[in-house]
Amino acid sequence: MKKFLLALVLLFTIVGAYAQTASITGSIRSAQDKSALPGASVLLVNGTTAATVASVTDTEGNFRFERVASGDYTIKINYLGFQPFSKSIKMEGKALNLGALILEEASTAIGEVEVVGRAPLGEQKGDTSQFNAKAFKTAPDASAEELVTKMPGITIQDGKIQAQGEEVKQVMIDGKRYTGEDVSSAVRNISADMIESVQVFDGQSDRAAFSGFDDGNRVKTLNFTTKKDRRQGYMGKISAGYGTDERYMVGAAVNYYNGNRRVTVTGLTNNINMSDFSVGETPGGGMRGRRGPFGGGSPNGISNTNMFSINFNDMLGKKIEVSGNYSFTNRDNENNQYRFRDFINTDTTYLENTLDNEKDNSHRFNLRLQYNINENNRLLVTPSISVQNTDAINYINASTIDNAETAEAQALTSSLTKSDSRNANINFNNNILYSHRFGESGRILTTNFTTSYSSTDAKTYQLEDTDNNTDPTKDVNRNQFINLDRDFLTWSGNVDYSQRLGENSRLQLEYNIGNQINDSDRRTFDFIASDRVYDGNPNAPLSNTFKSDYLSQTFGPSYQYRSEKVRFQANMRYQIASLQSENLYPEPYPFKRDFNAILPSAEYEYKFSEQSNLNINVRSNTNVPSVTNLQEVLDISRPTQLRIGNPELDQDYQNRINIRYRNFNAETNRVFFAGMFGTITQNYIANSVYTRDIPADFTEGYTPQPGARLSRPVNMDGYYNVRSFLNYGQPLTFISSNFNLFSMVGFEREPGMLDGKVNYANTTNLGAGINISSNISEKVDFTISTNSNYNIVKNTLLTQNSNYFTQNTNLRYNWILLKGLVYRTELNHVYNSGLSRGVDPSYILWNMSLGKKLFKNQQGELSFSVNDVLGQNVSVQRNVETDYIEDVQSTVLQRFFMVTFTYNLKKFASGSAPEENMRRNWGPGMRGH
Repeated sequence: MKKFLLALVLLFTIVGAYAQTASITGSIRSAQDKSALPGASVLLVNGTTAATVASVTDTEGNFRFERVASGDYTIKINYLGFQPFSKSIKMEGKALNLGALILEEASTAIGEVEVVGRAPLGEQKGDTSQFNAKAFKTAPDASAEELVTKMPGITIQDGKIQAQGEEVKQVMIDGKRYTGEDVSSAVRNISADMIESVQVFDGQSDRAAFSGFDDGNRVKTLNFTTKKDRRQGYMGKISAGYGTDERYMVGAAVNYYNGNRRVTVTGLTNNINMSDFSVGETPGGGMRGRRGPFGGGSPNGISNTNMFSINFNDMLGKKIEVSGNYSFTNRDNENNQYRFRDFINTDTTYLENTLDNEKDNSHRFNLRLQYNINENNRLLVTPSISVQNTDAINYINASTIDNAETAEAQALTSSLTKSDSRNANINFNNNILYSHRFGESGRILTTNFTTSYSSTDAKTYQLEDTDNNTDPTKDVNRNQFINLDRDFLTWSGNVDYSQRLGENSRLQLEYNIGNQINDSDRRTFDFIASDRVYDGNPNAPLSNTFKSDYLSQTFGPSYQYRSEKVRFQANMRYQIASLQSENLYPEPYPFKRDFNAILPSAEYEYKFSEQSNLNINVRSNTNVPSVTNLQEVLDISRPTQLRIGNPELDQDYQNRINIRYRNFNAETNRVFFAGMFGTITQNYIANSVYTRDIPADFTEGYTPQPGARLSRPVNMDGYYNVRSFLNYGQPLTFISSNFNLFSMVGFEREPGMLDGKVNYANTTNLGAGINISSNISEKVDFTISTNSNYNIVKNTLLTQNSNYFTQNTNLRYNWILLKGLVYRTELNHVYNSGLSRGVDPSYILWNMSLGKKLFKNQQGELSFSVNDVLGQNVSVQRNVETDYIEDVQSTVLQRFFMVTFTYNLKKFASGSAPEENMRRNWGPGMRGH
């Protein structure tokens, strides 16, 4: 009782102390045009103790310090390109609003002094790396994509932009999100000459940004800060081309800017595998950004695409920010794909040739509406909806071959299947997030409610003709109709309540409840030849009606501490969950499993100096099995590669650790980044494969063919994945270029089962690469890069292992000749070793164009381009699984010639000022905390 009274007295003492504190607010503006300066560093220095608290201005240039005790203080402000600012203030126990604090530009102070030398690359601000666009020279018509890939730590891997070893999943412009799902399209729709600076950081979720507590949902983010004189006007590109083999392309992209209002409209029709159009396109559409998912120069197959999209961002009054995106895509794709699969525990090889024709129509709409009701209340609503209809015809010619490496090789089974499907999909998601600040008390309440619904209606007509070469009497001919109806509904609610405990610490209590409901009905009907109708009774082994209901509740406290050098956060969650599954057809039987889990997490960040910092993040979470894995229905779409679900699966338990070290020396322009990312998963959903004695319970009423394999998901421990990434960059002054060196080491251990025996597929990845990008002038722009990867693959059930090596070397060169002539070339060499027989081991993809600038301001261009000069373009992918290793080669677009006319639109209110007259303006720090 005494301890309780002592704690109560202490609590009232703390509350009494809080009563003597108040907040300091204000905003930071430019002296030139009174515009907001987001991302400015604001320091509050105690005049007695010299203790310092740091803050960063938001996208509107506002800052806030809470719980400031009475006394004398000094406000210090630093912002790149502006003079330092300081102001003495006195706190007397009540809120203090400093109003607008005006910063003078640094250039004003130095008058006409000419600064000669190399522009600084940028600086490191906590976990945010900022790069100065002036330090990276690009061609006049370059896009932001070409600019950022010259910067340290930013590369393109498998057609996706990566920063500091992680895929970039979010793009912002002047601190405002680019609403859309395609990062590559976003960076290609920003012209390089509009950009003042680029920031790389780990963006937080909206919920974490509102509550002030990190929830672990971070995404690698690029923020582009635009030049002041490029924020009012329009720019764009219109292009039309026609070439050999009746290849054509017509596209347009226009960006309109007027302060907070930004609109991007794009349209495209083509048959040269372009999926979108942007201001960063080059004549002919074959270069810059037309990378496929497997490292080749084009997406798989040959596509005819028609698309239209509009992206907008605006302020409705002073309190409501709205942004959105609508896109329509019509695509017709044809693909011819070869698959070579070697199984690790049998002397069989699976060969497959697939012909696909897929027609797709999709509508997508995303909206983001943020209402800053007042100083203490904020509301965010983010709905999205997509509607997609797909018609596909698919031919699969497959063989399972015994002793493929010997002279006695023979086909055990040969099959030909044809499927004609019609799929309709609807997806709707919405999140409502509300945050309330209780005045000056330091308390914050954050709530959010999320809903998601998806529906699939798929109808497939499937023909199968299978030859059993060991027993012709067991040949199979099937004609079936498959109907799939699937609905998925999920909702979750979250309440976070936080209280400031002192000048540097805060406590939060969180409660979350969520529900996922799946309803999947798959029925297969056999064709009755005599009646020429499909049987009204489903084929029981190939049909199943399944429902699942997953309910989870999570609650627990979080503690956070922040100072000038240290940031620490620790969370402890307790989860109570239940998964109730029920088979309704062909035989009803229910399953129910209850789960309890402790989900700890912690993050520690230490700032060694203004140039370097260390971040360690440890997280744990659970994942519920998908309905595809849970539904126990036999899939025979590939007659010798069977699959069935497992309704007895448990949720997995995942632990992750990320360690990042960043160092950015602004004096020497040297950049160093090191990262280690690790994952350990218990109850990992692995594959149990049967090759010899397939259990009769799984195939009751169906007879597997010789060489058939059946895969069924099971829970297994022993999965882990660890990888590291190193990057070092610095300028090479003797050749006026930037140099980047990066390396990576990774190891993955994936468990599985083969005929009841445990197998671990161990893959070690060793990679290294260099990148040299020009900084000579705007007339000569080149980038040379090479990236090598050696993969060591070891399976514990196989003595012979399959190691393979890949190297990708790329040269991009733009040269502006005299009299408006422009030569562009892109040379990409891919070398593979260790792949299957019949797969092209290496190729050279060479694209080039020669253009002539037209009109007074060289806004037009007539060009002649050649795509895939040598006719060698291919697409190759290697997949490593626990029971096989396969190589997949797909159809790609090869050589064609094209004549293209392009017209560039550009008009800004302040005119196209020369680069040397552009003042520097760095955007928001957008720190991940």
